[in-house]
Amino acid sequence: MSADRVAAIDCGTNSIRLLVAERTGGRLRDMHREMRIVRLGQGVDATGRFAADALARTEAALVDYAELLRRFEVGGVRMAATSATRDAANRDEFFAMTATVLGSAVPGAVAEVITGTEEAALSFAGAVDELDAAAAPFVVVDLGGGSTEVVLGDGAGVQASYSADIGCVRITERCLHSDPPTAAEGAAARAAVREQLAAALAAVPVAGARTWVGVAGTFTTLAALAHGLPVYDSEAIHLSRVSCGDLLAVCGQLIAMTRRERAALGPMHEGRVDVIGGGAIVVQELAAAMQKRAGIDELVVSEHDILDGIALSV
Repeated sequence: MSADRVAAIDCGTNSIRLLVAERTGGRLRDMHREMRIVRLGQGVDATGRFAADALARTEAALVDYAELLRRFEVGGVRMAATSATRDAANRDEFFAMTATVLGSAVPGAVAEVITGTEEAALSFAGAVDELDAAAAPFVVVDLGGGSTEVVLGDGAGVQASYSADIGCVRITERCLHSDPPTAAEGAAARAAVREQLAAALAAVPVAGARTWVGVAGTFTTLAALAHGLPVYDSEAIHLSRVSCGDLLAVCGQLIAMTRRERAALGPMHEGRVDVIGGGAIVVQELAAAMQKRAGIDELVVSEHDILDGIALSV
């Protein structure tokens, strides 16, 4: 095993992601990145428990990740679980499974559930690591499956943060049942989002921000569509800019589409087809707030996020 090779695993409500990196001169150099849509949070908002098939999908992905940890001879690993795991009453089953699978690759390795505050701090660290400090203060938004973190800070670190219990999976399961969603469903979703974001924006004074940064799959997919990419291209998306006008237009189109129409879009991952409409509603409300409160008219999209923050913390 190499002490300079570290791995981070981000286990969210919708996806589980792996980063293997090598530490060089205080920076991390990517060796491998991978993402699987496992929908661990399937039904958790309604039942308060992990579904057996969701745990099985997550275990299958983690077994493959453990093999990669062995292949890359990783010396240290940190696995962080977020919103769905915070909410699940049977999370002990999840932790027993992860300890067995991870421990087989890196002795003593276990998963941990992190608080919304720590999730926000890790997302911020990963998102701003490559950004010009002159563009600070930054407001970083990590829109996940179960929660959305809003974080304000600069080169010195986080100044304020809030983890809102709203995300693309949660809002879809709660409100958006038709294909495409009805006007009434859309209105209910928007009301739920506004309630959660009102609390977030009361806690995080975004009016002082100069740059809005969006991270995670909803934002990166919206950016790919706004740029007219024929397929998903992480290099083209990373640190690209999208005007709020273009962002709102793409969100409106996605919300009105059927799932079959979304699935036909080149950059769309099949695991986001059914939930990205919910994410688009969250983004619409965020864009309106950024324009009104901070006078920010564009979004910077980063491919680096909580996964990179976890790796930096190993």
